[in-house]
Amino acid sequence: MIMFKAQLFRASLLFVLVSCVLSGCTIPETTPVAQWRHVKDGAYAADISADGQLIVASGVTNGINVWRLGNDEPVYHWAQQGEGENLVIAVHIAADKSHVVTADREAFALWSMATGEPLGFWRIDESTIRDVAVASGGRGVLVARSSGQVMYFEPESQRRLEFLGHTEKVNSIDISPNGKYALSGGNDYTAYLWNTDTGQIIHTFTHPSRVTKVALDDQGRYAFTADSQDKSQIWDVQTGEPVSQLQYIARQKIFTDAVFSKEGDFLLTGSPSRRVFLWDVKTGEKIDAWEVAVRESVSPPTAVVYAVGFPRDGFILTTSSSGLTEQWERRNE
Repeated sequence: MIMFKAQLFRASLLFVLVSCVLSGCTIPETTPVAQWRHVKDGAYAADISADGQLIVASGVTNGINVWRLGNDEPVYHWAQQGEGENLVIAVHIAADKSHVVTADREAFALWSMATGEPLGFWRIDESTIRDVAVASGGRGVLVARSSGQVMYFEPESQRRLEFLGHTEKVNSIDISPNGKYALSGGNDYTAYLWNTDTGQIIHTFTHPSRVTKVALDDQGRYAFTADSQDKSQIWDVQTGEPVSQLQYIARQKIFTDAVFSKEGDFLLTGSPSRRVFLWDVKTGEKIDAWEVAVRESVSPPTAVVYAVGFPRDGFILTTSSSGLTEQWERRNE
């Protein structure tokens, strides 16, 4: 009987260890130091400004709201489709916070942060919109489409360039603050860094599966590309060479947002399963982790982390599908 119990214990322990390897285990309980309700009934999309002081969130029932961190009332309330149902699924704030671009599946709009007024509304007829990004000063807008094309568009001059490097659906894009460089990743297992003046490819980053998330460092040092399986890579944008690969055991890790810290030491990522991770850029090692509040109206209760940011030294910020923006203390630097 004693031997049987020992064998049973060892079998149970092995099951727990295998489960941890497959699922990545749970994150120790974390509690935000501050929390704000920015969307009433859950969010479709959100973004946090580079300095962590501005949040734009697209709500299921209350349109698009612009918030300054810590304020109890929104700065602006926008409705891209008029007063009907809000269908905005992509939001991006320019690095200098001067403009915001929002998009549903068929059209995108550019907004001025100085006045809160729309500067233009453009419909895409060829294929559905997958992602959008805007450069500082609103000088250029990037639009990813399900056709595999990425459009670069300059609102003031109306200049339009179609990037045709991808052969399948584009999932994620980012743009440099000056609008000169774009990063795009798609179902063709490839991410490209390319020039928006000419469409010329600067670097090609290959993956073993479809690329689901890309991000550029606003300071022009790094690029991040991640696929649908287990390759999540930080690259040197000057040389195109790898800097590090994120270190984790899980067979699959999907990211919904990725932001480099201003100093370039850290990468902060969000996921579709509540989880937020802080990574060391040079080594790819995980430094810290958090779990955001769940959206109670979904079953099972969970939340998609739409946006992450660095509001000030020692803290991080998250906005999720729960409709909450939460501030967390960094513990393990």
